[in-house]
Amino acid sequence: MRREPSKFLRIGTCSWKYDSWKGLVYSQDVGKNYLSEYAKNYTLVEIDQWFWSLFGEKVVLPKPEVVAEYVGSVPKDFRFSIKVPNAITLTHQYGKGQTEANPHFLSNDLMQDFLHLIEPMSKQINSLIFQFEYLNKQKMPNQMLFQDQLQKFYQKLPPKFHYCIEIRNQNYLNKPYFEFLQSMKLSHVFLQGYWMPSIFQVYGHFKEYIKGHTVIRLHGPDRKGIEQRTKNIWNAIVEPKDGELHNLKMMINDLIARQVKVTLNVNNHYEGSAPITIKRFLDLLLNDAFG
Repeated sequence: MRREPSKFLRIGTCSWKYDSWKGLVYSQDVGKNYLSEYAKNYTLVEIDQWFWSLFGEKVVLPKPEVVAEYVGSVPKDFRFSIKVPNAITLTHQYGKGQTEANPHFLSNDLMQDFLHLIEPMSKQINSLIFQFEYLNKQKMPNQMLFQDQLQKFYQKLPPKFHYCIEIRNQNYLNKPYFEFLQSMKLSHVFLQGYWMPSIFQVYGHFKEYIKGHTVIRLHGPDRKGIEQRTKNIWNAIVEPKDGELHNLKMMINDLIARQVKVTLNVNNHYEGSAPITIKRFLDLLLNDAFG
């Protein structure tokens, strides 16, 4: 399935270890190393598991042996799109009424520890994604304060990685925000789903600020609903989004024409099966028809 049509496009799924992908991505006797078989079909995967890192006052970071296992499971041309630990992106701790401040929020020391642990895969890192939750006034009084804090944090990061910002405040998606990202050489993450405005609408308004490299993450609008419909069996399309895929084709073609590198991460929750969504989209992109 390794058939990205352009050097400017990489496509992969959000996470990869799903038994229900047997017959789609994996053989029936895949064994324990799903990633090795996955890498025969795709050139990219999003590592989601390290995002879940803040447990009360305890922070859990990647284990060196797991990092080594992942690197040893894929060829050198394979790339990882990694969500940075939420211990760095959460303003407040979980489980305490979200009233107790997270002391690790935008901590350069913790980020340095994280980067040290994933150093063995550094040459294969496609992007590092900072996923911020919805920031209400209690968590973040205003957009300018957020940008100021992010700027101070970012200025101390090593420049060798591609850093991407996923924000879930739709009112932040304005000209000052995109001007800020452009000035800092940070990439915007286009998130389709989670009560955010359509990525096609956002791109239409702010495409002039999207340069160099961007990330598109396809998530559905109703996570619980699709989990109930699929019973967490992710081997069929249950909520087809043909119209959105047509729009995605036009958006990505426009980005490639402008020589912007595109990372496309697809979630099972988008249509019901990330591998089938990717096949449908590639068929559309390459053949102008759904397979």
